[in-house]
Amino acid sequence: MSGNLPNTPLAAATIAFLLGSVFCFGLLTFLGGFSLWWWTTYQLGFFIAAWSAFHFGEFAVTAGWNLEKCSVESFLLDNGSMYHIANGSAVLEYIVTLYFIPSFKTRAWVSILGMIMVLLGQFMRSAAMIHASTNFSHSLAFRKLESHRLVTDGIYAYVAWCRHPSYAGFFYWALGTQLVLQNSVCFVLYFILLWRFFYSRTRTEERMLVKFFGDDYVKYRDRVGTKIPFIP
Repeated sequence: MSGNLPNTPLAAATIAFLLGSVFCFGLLTFLGGFSLWWWTTYQLGFFIAAWSAFHFGEFAVTAGWNLEKCSVESFLLDNGSMYHIANGSAVLEYIVTLYFIPSFKTRAWVSILGMIMVLLGQFMRSAAMIHASTNFSHSLAFRKLESHRLVTDGIYAYVAWCRHPSYAGFFYWALGTQLVLQNSVCFVLYFILLWRFFYSRTRTEERMLVKFFGDDYVKYRDRVGTKIPFIP
């Protein structure tokens, strides 16, 4: 973690309040409460609500199931400049396209598909964090603690699920937000950037997991895929 945000109860409460306010604005916009303005569409409203809910959820789940690792950084709002550029670019592409070529934003089925992906992606990530509990960390672990155990049940189980559900969940959550906005350019860019990030992260993390758990993890890795395209 970068430590750029003050790790105090006041800071956590302030951020939670602001995220809640943003969520309410997004939800009301999604439901048509601010339809007086041309840019307050249900698509942008859903995106804003999903974004704020994701960041609040990261903190809330960490506080509830992994308290010793919980801090103001658990909101994941200080994710680096690239993360903020990506979100800003998504909003910019949507607004510019909506203003100049509004017909590009009229395929409701695309937005509905995106909403389903966002909800499923959020479920996967939150469920993974809850089930892994104290074994989950927002930062890569390079040293095995006595409390570490190999989690292979629940959402991490052999059948139907995946061995990195928190990563796969965020991958599809993020792509889903771009389908909701019907952003063709950002969808492609998101896919490329997220794939590169998670490919590198899973390779590094799995080297550590093999070091920590040996053949038990190798056998588990061979049976269960990542469910992220082109990442075995």
